Amino acid sequence: MNTELMEALNILEKEKDINREVLLEAIENSLLSACKQQYGKSDNIKVSIDRETCDFHVCAMKNVVEEVEDPALEISLDEARKLDPSLGLGDVAQIELEMMNFGRIAAQKAKSVILQKITEEERSSLLSYYKELEHQIVTGVVQRRMGKNVSVNIGRADAVLNEREQIRGESYRQGDRVKVYIVDVRDLPKGPKILVSRTHPELVRRLFEAEVSEVREGIVEIKGISREAGSRTKITVWSNDPNVDPIGACVGVNGTRVNAVVNELNGEKIDIIPWDENSAILIENALSPARVLVVLADDDEKEATVIVPDHQLSLAIGKEGQNVRLAARLTGFKIDIKSESQARDLLEEIGYYEMEGGVYDDFGEYYTEDGEYSEEEYQEDGEYSEEYAEGYAEDGEAPAEGEA
Repeated sequence: MNTELMEALNILEKEKDINREVLLEAIENSLLSACKQQYGKSDNIKVSIDRETCDFHVCAMKNVVEEVEDPALEISLDEARKLDPSLGLGDVAQIELEMMNFGRIAAQKAKSVILQKITEEERSSLLSYYKELEHQIVTGVVQRRMGKNVSVNIGRADAVLNEREQIRGESYRQGDRVKVYIVDVRDLPKGPKILVSRTHPELVRRLFEAEVSEVREGIVEIKGISREAGSRTKITVWSNDPNVDPIGACVGVNGTRVNAVVNELNGEKIDIIPWDENSAILIENALSPARVLVVLADDDEKEATVIVPDHQLSLAIGKEGQNVRLAARLTGFKIDIKSESQARDLLEEIGYYEMEGGVYDDFGEYYTEDGEYSEEEYQEDGEYSEEYAEGYAEDGEAPAEGEA
């Protein structure tokens, strides 16, 4: 039993994740190459390795002839019968070769073939392993800076965190542990190149899947993600189970689940918004925390006009336009925001009328100045309550004198 070879194969199989059979085939090929280097030919050479004991034999197959013309391929009858008395003319003699007799060059050739095969298989194994992890998150350890890029060890290989994939303001020190999203795995001659990201929107999805069991099991779906890494993210969620609140599931008890994601992203704010198939409602939700009076959405043109109370305009737009920009990306609509005073004529045209303290519409719904719907002002049938009977008629006109 060749215990040394067995131990070497076991180590390579465990550490490099290279199939044992592939290694044995590589050794057989290396021995054939050594034979060719030593004898000039290998066509009649047979190499066999016992898969259980790892004992190997290298034999030259030679034709038995009366007169030898090519010693590499032929053997005389007298010499053949010394090896096996039963051999006759025309038979094939199997002559075992002593590997110890191989020269230095032949041995070096065999070593080169084995190392090359190990390198190829290691690269193939790495590529296959990380291809399966593509579009997933992994935990890595920062190794070093390469200019503006960062090298991150993610287990069996080092990945590249490009400058544009780094969250602005984050510092990456050697030894820091960070969670990264595997964007792409490329097969290059020098080995797989793995590109990772800290800014990709899908990183947020995978973090929620890790923290929220309902998301991981598909009970709660994350319908859309809009992100400006390091600052703010908006996600829309939907529950496939009417008994499960999607926002509550993502937030968790006392905010534990969403806070875990926020902490991983170093304090990035996350807005969790209920998804709705109605575009107008979805846009209204996406503009949270701003309150909206009216949404006029054109599903064909993917354009929407949104009217908000005057004092909510800056909140709806957000700092440097961030809130409306994220809402537009999340919904896929081009959003034009107008204040109540800017859109006064448009409000009246679509049935919204001004009143002291807010506006009301043709359906008798009343909105206070902060955009909140107030049930106190109107009865359920849309008629004015007695308190506001002296206000405006249902058509928005002031009542004639004497009318109740």
